Amino acid sequence: MELSILNQAGEATGKKIKLSAEVFGIEPNDHAIYLDVKQFLANNRQGTAKAKQRSENAHSTRKLGRQKGGGGARPGDLKSPVRVGGGTIFGPVPRDYSFKLNKKVKQLARRSALSLRAKQGEIIVLDALNFEAPKTKAMLEVMNNLKIAGKKVLFVMPEVNEVVMKSANNIQRTNVTTVSEMNTYSIMNSNAVVLLTDSVKAIEATFNA
Repeated sequence: MELSILNQAGEATGKKIKLSAEVFGIEPNDHAIYLDVKQFLANNRQGTAKAKQRSENAHSTRKLGRQKGGGGARPGDLKSPVRVGGGTIFGPVPRDYSFKLNKKVKQLARRSALSLRAKQGEIIVLDALNFEAPKTKAMLEVMNNLKIAGKKVLFVMPEVNEVVMKSANNIQRTNVTTVSEMNTYSIMNSNAVVLLTDSVKAIEATFNA
């Protein structure tokens, strides 16, 4: 697949880039994408939900009524789960939701996500993306030039660029990441993926290795 390389003004530079079929042209594996997204979301869960069990409830263990003659069921203490303010039966406890995923499955998921975006025509390649200083207005101007303003956009930089990242911080549904930090969830959670030519080379070098 060949794509035209654009500049920040949204104009074609006259150059084209050929995307690797092994990274951007495979048949997407839906299950691999599902597993990688599931792991990403699970690893970000705090897992701090907690309810007091019967043994942790700070009530007295005094029996509230006599064993017989009360006209009803035998009453327990205030810690009983059937009483208001009592302990919780099988309530949530702190836990770790994260799980491991095979490296090859994660790579397959990322290649599948990129191939899906390429197939849907949602990948844009820029020759460069630079600003003199962090300015939201400058980033919005680039997005308007590329006709992606208002969409969920993922910018993938070859390396950390603080100026670009700060310029996108205040724009809703716009994320900036690096090739090394790129994940399946961020790709699938976007309507447009903007790559720099150096980003394409780094991605292909990473996933073709």
